[in-house]
Amino acid sequence: MARTRVHRAAAVGAAEHGNSAVLVTVTPEGEFLDRRRIDLTRDLPTHPYHHEGSWAVGRYLNSPWARTISLVDAVALVERVHIAAARGAREGLEELAAATRPVPIASIAIRMCPELPPTIEERIVDIRSANMADSIMYRQALASAAEARGWTVHWYDRKQVFRNAAAAVGREDIDAFLSAMGRSIGPPWQANHKLAAAAAIVAAMDQR
Repeated sequence: MARTRVHRAAAVGAAEHGNSAVLVTVTPEGEFLDRRRIDLTRDLPTHPYHHEGSWAVGRYLNSPWARTISLVDAVALVERVHIAAARGAREGLEELAAATRPVPIASIAIRMCPELPPTIEERIVDIRSANMADSIMYRQALASAAEARGWTVHWYDRKQVFRNAAAAVGREDIDAFLSAMGRSIGPPWQANHKLAAAAAIVAAMDQR
């Protein structure tokens, strides 16, 4: 009887920037498997909370790029972007999972999200929330898409993740490890790639 090869599950690290995210996937041993950038939305404003939402409540109206928009229309726009981001996250993770076969993915590491008010309107009105809500929207879209695939979501602290990654691979400093990874696969290998890789390493080691 032929013996079926068993593949241990990989982990993804995500580093969001605007409406896009850099995804780096590593094996359970912390070895590079895949790198890509996905756009979660297209042909829509990328920061509807911070821009259109702020304009709707009178913030930043002196900015040359500001325009008049009602609060009702701003809330409706944010809802559209939420829906688009959810769709983009589902499609992006589906493409990633297909590209890494036959190695399955079991988890994704996403930057921690602070608590926000429960409604879109409340988030728009509160200036602190409006400044964070767009980024959190994209992170939560990735988390929901991952959970729908049965992946475990690990929430990482950006201030701690490099230290945690170093501990996971038994090194005092993870930078040399990540730099070597970047050299082995070639550019682009920027700060967001290193952040995503570090987060993926921690998630991969946690599931061993």
